[in-house]
Amino acid sequence: MNFPDLPPLGEISDAQKRGLGIVAGFALLIGVLFIFLARGSSSAIAIDKPPVPIPSTTRIELSNPTPKPSIVSLIVVDVAGKVKNPGVYSLPEGSRAIDAIKAAGNQKSGVDMTDINLAHILVDGEQIIVGAPPAPVISHTRSKSSSSSNSALPTVVNINTASIAQLESLPGVGPVMAGRILAYREKNGRFTSITDLKKVSGMGKAKFAQVKDLVRL
Repeated sequence: MNFPDLPPLGEISDAQKRGLGIVAGFALLIGVLFIFLARGSSSAIAIDKPPVPIPSTTRIELSNPTPKPSIVSLIVVDVAGKVKNPGVYSLPEGSRAIDAIKAAGNQKSGVDMTDINLAHILVDGEQIIVGAPPAPVISHTRSKSSSSSNSALPTVVNINTASIAQLESLPGVGPVMAGRILAYREKNGRFTSITDLKKVSGMGKAKFAQVKDLVRL
């Protein structure tokens, strides 16, 4: 392919110079526009990319805290009488009489436990006697030929474990006073001394003198 010979540089006319300037300016404009579009396109791509989530280990640790071990307070009770394994046992605070009897292997076959309040909340140092013989009812008989009274000797009653019936076997203690003693024990815990009986409503000096030698802790 033959191209026409260009005239020498000194022979280029003013019109040709203007044409070359226009061509050069147009080429420069296209180059600038191309660079601008290329930069704008790359910025748009970078903006359109979704952010990559960064796993947060802190949030997981806070949502799953390590549970703190709970501290259980213990009490010591003595389980005696007709149980399979009598002895001293440590039980969680708030345990009841039935829990102590179960810890001792339960009562022996045929043992009656109706005299024990199985729902009684235990206190530290308490003793439970299973199958204790019921306190005999004091009977006063007066013969026609004699003014002396024959009465059965009462057994000593444990005021911390005695039932209503056992408390009523004490001289001068009827159903009302026995109920008051039991209510005081349930509210204030076990008696720590025999003289605590004086704190029971209605337990005067005379009545206390009647029962003080017939009760124990």
